[in-house]
Amino acid sequence: MAIPERLGKYPITEVIGRGAMGIVYRGWDPVIKRAVAIKTIHKELIEDEDKAQSLSERFRREAQAAGTLSHPGIVSVYEYGEDGPWAYIAMEYVQGHSLREYLDRRTEFDERDAVSTMAQLLDALEYAHSHEIWHRDIKPANILVMGNGRIKLTDFGIARIESADRTRTNIIMGTPGYIAPEFYLGGQLDHRIDIFSAGVLLYHLLARQPPFRGRLEAVMHDVCYHDPEPPSAIDPQHRWPQYDAIVARALAKAPAERFQSAAAFRAALLAQYGRPLADGLSESTVIAARPAARPLPGDAAGMAAPAPASVLAPAQPSTPPPTGWSPPELKGVEVELARFVGPVARVLVRRAAQQHKQIGSLAAALTECIDKPAEREAFLRAVLGRGAALSTAAVAHAGTVGGGTPTPLPPADTSPAATPADVEQATRLLTTYIGPIARVITKRAAAHGGSRRAFLEEVARSLDDEGQRQRFLREALAPGH
Repeated sequence: MAIPERLGKYPITEVIGRGAMGIVYRGWDPVIKRAVAIKTIHKELIEDEDKAQSLSERFRREAQAAGTLSHPGIVSVYEYGEDGPWAYIAMEYVQGHSLREYLDRRTEFDERDAVSTMAQLLDALEYAHSHEIWHRDIKPANILVMGNGRIKLTDFGIARIESADRTRTNIIMGTPGYIAPEFYLGGQLDHRIDIFSAGVLLYHLLARQPPFRGRLEAVMHDVCYHDPEPPSAIDPQHRWPQYDAIVARALAKAPAERFQSAAAFRAALLAQYGRPLADGLSESTVIAARPAARPLPGDAAGMAAPAPASVLAPAQPSTPPPTGWSPPELKGVEVELARFVGPVARVLVRRAAQQHKQIGSLAAALTECIDKPAEREAFLRAVLGRGAALSTAAVAHAGTVGGGTPTPLPPADTSPAATPADVEQATRLLTTYIGPIARVITKRAAAHGGSRRAFLEEVARSLDDEGQRQRFLREALAPGH
C-alpha cells in the first residue's frame, strides 16, 4: 500500500508501526513544530460498507474519548481527521518501547519495578474512570515504557464513553486472556473490566507468565470458570506470596467481588509493598533490558499484529544490515524500491535480506511489494543493471548479478487447497494474537486461492514478530488441525 505524502496538515516522514486497524506513521505538525504519531485506518480495507462506517465511527470516538484526557500517564490525542480514503488520529509521539517487548524478551521485573508499573497504570486508569471512560483493552502492548522509567497508557481504540443515550449491544472486543468474563458471558460492562485486565498484567509481572494460556477456546473457558494458580506458586523461589490475595481479588469472576476502583486496587498494592514508591522503573531495567528496535512489517494488506504501541517510536535510530550484506549494497536497493513504495522501503529490504542472500532472489522477493507490472520491471532493471526487464521467475534463478550459481527454487508445494474449515481454524488462532481484525486478514488471504500451506504462510505474514509467525505456523500445521 502506498504511503501518503501527508494526512491533513501533517507531512508524513516514516512508518513507525502497525496496529490492529491500520498503519501508524510519524508526521510533523507544521504549526506547533513538533513530531506527531498518526494512527490511521484505510476504509477500503473493510469490504463491507456498513462495517467500514462502523469502524470509522469507532475510530472517531477513540479520538473524542482520549482527547478529553490530560494525564502524564496517558498518551495525548491532538486531532481526529479524514483525508480521502484515510481516517486518522494525530497524537503524542512517544520515545520508548512497549511493555510487551520487555515481557517477550523475558525481562525480569523485580518487586520494585512490578509495583511501580502497576501503580502508574492504576493511577492513569483511575483518572480515565473518573471521566467515565474505560479502556477495554489493557495489555502490555498498550503500555509504553519511556527512557525515564515512566509509563504511558495508549490506544483507547475500543474505549467506551458512558452516556445515557447509548444502549448498543456489547460487542466482544479486546485481547483474549485479558478480556474480563462478563465480555464472554454477556454481563453488564463497566470500568471493572479494566480492573480485571490490570489483574492479569500484575499476575504476568509477578509470575513471569500470563494466568490464562493456550488456544482461544481454552482461554475463554478458563477466564470464565477457572481460577489460576497463585502467582507465587508458579515460581515460589523468585516471587512474592504477599500479593497473591490482591491478584485473586482483581481476577474475581464477578465484578462485584473485584476491587471497585483502580484507586482501591492501587492502595491495596502499595499497602502490601510497604515502602516508598519509586517514580518509575529502575534505570537498570530500562537500559539493560531494553529491546532492540523492532523491524516493521511490510504486508500488502496493511494490517498486522497490534503494534508495540500506537505511538511507539524506536529508541534506537538504526540497526546493522543482515548478515551477508554490505550497507551500500542494501542502500542502493532501498533507494530504488523507495521510488515505488516510499520510506517503508528500508524496512522491506532489510526484512527480505534476512531470507535472501543473493541480489537476484532479493530483487524478485521485493517485487511482491510493487503493485504495477511496469513498475516491477523498472525496479528490476535498476537493481540488476540489465538492459531489459526480467520476469520475476527469471530473476529468482539469476542468483547474482552477471550470473553465478543459480539460487535453487523451493520445492513445489503439494499440500491440498485451503478449505473453509482451514480458514476458520486460522481465524481462531490469529485472533489470539491480534484480536477481531483476524477475520479480515484470513478472508483476504483465502481469496487468493492456492494451497493450504500457502494460505497459512500468507496469514502468518500479518504478524510482526518472527517468533509469533513460527508459533502460528506450528500450531496451524500441527497434526489434527
